[in-house]
Amino acid sequence: MSIYIENFDDALSSDERIAEVREQLEEAGVKYVLSTWIDLFGIPKTKPVPMSDFHELCKGRGPQFAVHSISYVPELTPADSDQIMVPDLNSVYICPWDKTMAIIFADLFWEGKPYDHCPRQALRRAIRDAEQAGYVGYAGVEPEFIAMRYDENGNAVKAIDNDPLNGVRPRRQAFGYDVEFSLDSMHFLGEMIDILEDLGWNLHDVVAEGAYSQFELDFHYTTLLEMADRLVFLRILLKEIAKKHGMFITFMPKPTTGDWRSGAHINFSMQSVDNPGVNLFGSNETGWQDAAYHAVGGLKTHSEALTAITCSTVNSYNGLVPRVGGFEGGTVTWAPTNITYGHNNRSAQFRLPQNRFCIENRAADMCMNSYLGLAMTVKAAVKGIVNQIDPGPATDRDLYQMTEAELDEAGVRRLPKNLSAAIEALQNDDLAGEVMGARMRDSFIAYKVDEWERYHQTVTDWEVQEYLRLY
Repeated sequence: MSIYIENFDDALSSDERIAEVREQLEEAGVKYVLSTWIDLFGIPKTKPVPMSDFHELCKGRGPQFAVHSISYVPELTPADSDQIMVPDLNSVYICPWDKTMAIIFADLFWEGKPYDHCPRQALRRAIRDAEQAGYVGYAGVEPEFIAMRYDENGNAVKAIDNDPLNGVRPRRQAFGYDVEFSLDSMHFLGEMIDILEDLGWNLHDVVAEGAYSQFELDFHYTTLLEMADRLVFLRILLKEIAKKHGMFITFMPKPTTGDWRSGAHINFSMQSVDNPGVNLFGSNETGWQDAAYHAVGGLKTHSEALTAITCSTVNSYNGLVPRVGGFEGGTVTWAPTNITYGHNNRSAQFRLPQNRFCIENRAADMCMNSYLGLAMTVKAAVKGIVNQIDPGPATDRDLYQMTEAELDEAGVRRLPKNLSAAIEALQNDDLAGEVMGARMRDSFIAYKVDEWERYHQTVTDWEVQEYLRLY
């Protein structure tokens, strides 16, 4: 069956497949099913149903949704048809925190066709287009987040932090990789490790990151659609497990000025449809191949528009800077700042790592819509390979140390400095229009423009401290 199905009836599972999955769920003790679609910003939505309605749900006769009433898609009216979700029975997740419930990711249809504001359908389209060109994309993502709790005064504070908030605190990145803080975190991290191992995600490690109470989970790569589903499920999972420990999780890239940015680096690789199992980007025997550099060329060409999706909030751009005063652990951020690539260069947007043959896009965070981010990634990479786009020479220098003149001479562009600049690039990028479709892109841009304008209508603490008594 094709990854992208254009007719509602053809997308419905067979009676045999429905019965097979139902039996598996009932044997596991599942009583409630949350068939889950994804809104424009990557947030999962659902209406729980009992197992008694499972067959009706899978046949498209389950809950319907007035998606246009809640998800920033104003082109439809109260007089228009509702959207119908079709569960993907290849994307079933029994909830580890309560095994009476299962989440099944679904695709939205409207009036018999794929709904043009469904991000999951957009990724399916991009995967289909890549396959028609002869390519299959794979991705691994490095999700980072901060665990927090509320103190006795109702203030949000770091959940794992034994040092006093007021007083002498370690200056040089005490939390990062630290054994003591890792041990202090294992009541939460140990449970997450066990769960991800049971899910079969092939967890490689967990990392105590640079900010206090900041963590990263590294698990194995997989197909693009499965990785996007996993990231949404992981966000749900982390929040639910944190609640059991009196904490909450934030994926906000920069909760405070002194925090290290929480990112979600996308590690992308490709295979040929005609030669599955062989990484087109290279191997230990061959080294880096031309396909990797051409894919980088495509990604660089559309970097600003891609970044509008993978760094989708006002706060995202507070992290894409070289240095921060008052930073916990020095001043250098290790964040990407420029649109270039380098061999293991972490100051560049695109890194060709020394220990794996993939392209790492470091300008991404967990606020992104992972479906749209991966759709844009595979389309840009395929365009680069098909058109043999030259990425130019690698920038294997510390970009933080290069002057503006040196960057200009090397042909290195700056990443967008704020959400407004990124959204303007998204508006003018033809490939983004192809990936998202005109109406989805217009809706996304309209909301993000509003987000930017509301931000600028807000008087911040910084402005008060800077100007109130100076003038």
